[in-house]
Amino acid sequence: MSMMEHRIFADVGFSSLNKAGEELCGDKVHITRTPDSAVIVLADGLGSGVKANILATLTSKIAGDMLRMGSDIEDVVDTLTQTLPVCKVRGVAYSTFTIFQVFADGRAYLVEYDNPSTFFFRQGKLEELYYLERTVNGKMIKESRFRVTEEDTVVLISDGAVHAGVGQILNLGWQWSHIAEHLGKIVPETASTRAVARQLAEACEALYCGKPGDDTTAVAVRFRMASPVTLLVGPPSNPELDSRIVREWFTRPGKKVVCGGTSATIASRELGEELEVDWSSASDPDIPPAGKLAGVDLVTEGVLTLRKVLEYLQAYKAGGTLDRKSHGASRLARLLLREATEIHFIVGTAINPAHQNPNFPQDLNIKLRIVNDMIRTLRELDKPTSITLY
Repeated sequence: MSMMEHRIFADVGFSSLNKAGEELCGDKVHITRTPDSAVIVLADGLGSGVKANILATLTSKIAGDMLRMGSDIEDVVDTLTQTLPVCKVRGVAYSTFTIFQVFADGRAYLVEYDNPSTFFFRQGKLEELYYLERTVNGKMIKESRFRVTEEDTVVLISDGAVHAGVGQILNLGWQWSHIAEHLGKIVPETASTRAVARQLAEACEALYCGKPGDDTTAVAVRFRMASPVTLLVGPPSNPELDSRIVREWFTRPGKKVVCGGTSATIASRELGEELEVDWSSASDPDIPPAGKLAGVDLVTEGVLTLRKVLEYLQAYKAGGTLDRKSHGASRLARLLLREATEIHFIVGTAINPAHQNPNFPQDLNIKLRIVNDMIRTLRELDKPTSITLY
């Protein structure tokens, strides 16, 4: 088993509420990934609307990019405090922030500047984080260093969450301890980080009686072992590359998927394994049945299946849920969204004369466009995704 498969991966989901009457959110979440770490920044711009959004965006981008390039926290805070002014009326920073960095070996580093404290759950139970307080360039920050392991969950919030219900349902707002109690119920029972964050945001919205008095953001981070997935889509432009494309695909770490009848036939020949039809997957007349190939996790048809997978990805991005159907498109969508921590497409660009189809170059263009749309959508869903063309 490769070292990659022993690495911790941070699965991040977040959800925000805009202050009532505002089109833009004054909170901003910025996620930066490097080969060795993930950096999640939650910035809360002072006030609301356009100005707060710009300040929060600037804060999160500066912090994320500086940490990605190796700057230490003193440099980050120094840069932020010099870049962002202080409100003359209130005497507070124009943007507060939480920065959370987790490394592939499980080391975690947390720094908070005037944001509510972070929640850390292990085996579904709240664990206390130990902070050091220190002053950096006149700004009091709180730092915590700890280790995370598989299935731990960290939740970051902006102060709109602890203000929820002020003057309405709750006199003093939703206290940190009460949020922790609520999270203690949903974290163990909720598989998706997006769902954890969304459920917390929805609870805040209910306390605000549907009219949030402040921008409110929840970020859920769950840790699991890296699970790469590699897809082989289409035959290579030159048949002499058949063995090479299959070797690159099959020797990459993690799960293997092949999409398309020609690709599956080539993989079957090169691997010396029999290709069979999986009739149990023939549950939708619009989606051709999947196949079975020893050593391969999923075998599907090509363009029709990929187009349906793209629909699933786009619906999920818009806030939808995944179905549990048995056909190849549903299985592939669940694999990419629920299991994969990084995704690599190996795409062949052959125009196959055996099809005797004058529209085949157009079919190839359709396939490439679908794959590119899938990659873009996966990246927007914070799935590290890459492609190799043959």
